[in-house]
Amino acid sequence: MLRVAVPNKGSLHGPTTQLLEEAGYRLHREHRALFAEDRGNNVRFIFWRASDIARNVGAGVLDVGITGQDLLAGAGTAESTTELLRLGFGSSRFYFAVANDGPITSVPELDGKRVATSFPKLAEQAAARHGIRIEPVELDGAVETAVELGLADAIADVVETGSSLRAAGLTTLGEPILRSQAVLVRGAGASLGEEREHAVEVLGQRLRGVLDARSYVVMDYNCPDSALETATAITPGKESPTISSLTEPGWVAVRAMVPRADVQDVMDKLAEVGATEILVTRLEACRL
Repeated sequence: MLRVAVPNKGSLHGPTTQLLEEAGYRLHREHRALFAEDRGNNVRFIFWRASDIARNVGAGVLDVGITGQDLLAGAGTAESTTELLRLGFGSSRFYFAVANDGPITSVPELDGKRVATSFPKLAEQAAARHGIRIEPVELDGAVETAVELGLADAIADVVETGSSLRAAGLTTLGEPILRSQAVLVRGAGASLGEEREHAVEVLGQRLRGVLDARSYVVMDYNCPDSALETATAITPGKESPTISSLTEPGWVAVRAMVPRADVQDVMDKLAEVGATEILVTRLEACRL
C-alpha cells in the first residue's frame, strides 16, 4: 500500500481531507485513530502533525505527504524532498516582526539581536541572506508575546491575516522571508517500486484534477458567425474551444473552459459582441 501522510489537526487538516475525499479517496477512521486504510485505492493514510510530516517524508519513513512549504524549510528537509504539487491552500507568509514603537526599523538592525521563533533554522537562514547573525530563542507557540515579555528583541513567525501581530503591538519588517502554501511531497530520489510509483502518479493526477475543477468552469453560448473570431478570443479555452453548427443559419454553439474568477467579466464581454444563451457549469473533477 502507498503510505500517505495527512495533517491530523491545524489549518491544513480540513482542506487536506476535503481535497482527498473529492479526489475519490476514503479517509474514514475511528475517533482519533492514527491510520485509515482505503483498500479500494490501495492507500494507507497516516495522520501526523504537519511538522512531523515535513521532517519524515524526506527520510523515507513515509512515501508521500501533505505539509507546508514553511514547515519543510523550517525542518531543513526541503532538499531531501521533491515537491510534486502545490495545493493552493494553507497560504501564509513568514516575517521578521518588531514592536511598533521600538528602536528596530529594518532587518539589518537585527544583527546580534534575540529573535523568538518556532523555526530557528529558517530564521537563521533568512538573517544570513541579509549578512547578519541573530540569536534564536526557540518557542513552541505564542511567539507574539516574546517581545512584550522581554524574552526577545524581535520575532520571526508565520503571518496569515496579521491580526495576532497587531494585537501584540508588532509590525513586520521588510519583505516576507518565505511565502508558503500546502504541498504534496515525496522523498527526493526515493524509489517506491512499480506498484507504489503508479499509485503516486494516480494520486497526483486526481488531486490536480480536483484543483483544476476548482479553478475553471465550462461556459456554453450561442454566437453569430460574424462575431465568432472575437468571441473565441475572449474564451480561448485551455487548448481551443469546441464549436458546433446550429440549425439556425449563421449561428454556432461554443463551449470553452473559463477561469472561475473571470466568469462575470467574460459573460459581460460575450454579451457585448452578440453572444446569447450564455450558460456556466461548475466542474466536480477533470483531467486536463
